[in-house]
Amino acid sequence: MLIDGEPAAALEEEATDFDFDLFVIGAGSGGVRASRFSANFGAKVGICELPYHPISSETIGGVGGTCVIRGCVPKKILVYGASFGGDLEDARNYGWELSEKIDFNWKKLLQKKTDEINRLNGIYKRLLSNAGVKLFEGEGKVVGPHEVEVTQVDGTKLSYSAKHILIATGGRAHLPDIPGKELGITSDEALSLEELPKRVVILGGGYIAVEFASIWQGMGSTVNLVFRKELPLRGFDDEMRAVVARNLEGRGINLHPRTNLTQLIKTEDGIKAVTDHGEELMADVVLFATGRVPNTKRLNLEAVGVELDSNGAIKVNEYSRTNIPSIWAVGDVTDRMNLTPVALMEGTCFAKTVFGAQESKPDYSNIPYAVFSIPPLSVVGLSEEQAIEQANGDVLVFTSTFNPMKNTISGRQEKTVMKLVVDAETDKVLGASMCGPDAPEIMQGIAVALKCGATKAQFDSTVGIHPSSAEEFVTMRSVTRTVAAAKPRTSL
Repeated sequence: MLIDGEPAAALEEEATDFDFDLFVIGAGSGGVRASRFSANFGAKVGICELPYHPISSETIGGVGGTCVIRGCVPKKILVYGASFGGDLEDARNYGWELSEKIDFNWKKLLQKKTDEINRLNGIYKRLLSNAGVKLFEGEGKVVGPHEVEVTQVDGTKLSYSAKHILIATGGRAHLPDIPGKELGITSDEALSLEELPKRVVILGGGYIAVEFASIWQGMGSTVNLVFRKELPLRGFDDEMRAVVARNLEGRGINLHPRTNLTQLIKTEDGIKAVTDHGEELMADVVLFATGRVPNTKRLNLEAVGVELDSNGAIKVNEYSRTNIPSIWAVGDVTDRMNLTPVALMEGTCFAKTVFGAQESKPDYSNIPYAVFSIPPLSVVGLSEEQAIEQANGDVLVFTSTFNPMKNTISGRQEKTVMKLVVDAETDKVLGASMCGPDAPEIMQGIAVALKCGATKAQFDSTVGIHPSSAEEFVTMRSVTRTVAAAKPRTSL
């Protein structure tokens, strides 16, 4: 096996008396996956994680990490809870006789959410135990190329040597530097609020901002979403961004594009959020959804010589190896593609490469992902803008906008939009997008097709499931528009 052109064996230390073959700092999705798979390959593995708590800090965290405890899982539970509000409204036109006033019990849902993440925390611990991985509770840091130190809850320090060290500490919410920022909260606290806020101001236009806007609006809160760009979800397909914005407004969320917050002021009536346009938005809760930064500050990496980028992310090669041959990193701490399934992929590839004698590099092409707004957006492959930039020839764009069958009876005025981006010369489907009910469930199947290199002709020859929204992906026959590639053709 070759790593960076050199035999892997030549890069290893001639030492056999390490305490562990692998020690992992961080027991989130990537760290747990890497440790379990490495142990299954026969490695002796240790892993450390901070004590469990739903709201993280520099000294508390929990096995399962951000996704399980204070990210994807609890957020999706709240999205489900918020979705019932619209469903109950729609149910009346389907014959359900409901009283005009329908109460929502936030505390009940919050307790159910907490029970579930407690359960998952226990499951992750059992997964490690069943794989033979030794779990340490405490804060880990690197003190040498082959040595880690774990500070336990009581303050005692343990030191262990390891042939390989893997950093998988994820990321932390970033707070804007504005006066009164201490009055705001991050997504950690948002998932554990004791009371449902009646008025919310959210700063940010990414995943977290859009998702919490949908959650709180669906539960009856008044929501103001403040973001700096013309549209939310920077980096996504522009046409689909516009669809999401239209849906957010249609659901009653107040959008403030091209706007930033300049300060927060505590008043008797709540928190006054002042914008750079001079607006004053009153809120019970102000959520900062202004991005995340790699969690590397307390790891002692620079002292050991591990290279970081300007944002604090660990620099790694295509095998997730740092400039120190015995130290590796996966997941959000590397700031490559910050998604839980990607961290799982990186952890799997690491274990195969280092302990499974299978040279494996993560493949970042055609990774599907979703924004769990209400309704959700899901995509795979290239956006129209990316396709135009990268394609050698013309790009064909196919779109379908329609009222989902469910809405024809309920009367809800909310269109589903689907899109395929195709290379005109090869007929290969370069990207797919959907905003509408069940978009993530549908897009997972589309992702398999794109991973296999499907052409538009193959989409067209596939029989649809009727009646369903998903069948629209195989019935888009007419080109919506043809766009010339940004790069000129060349024979070189």
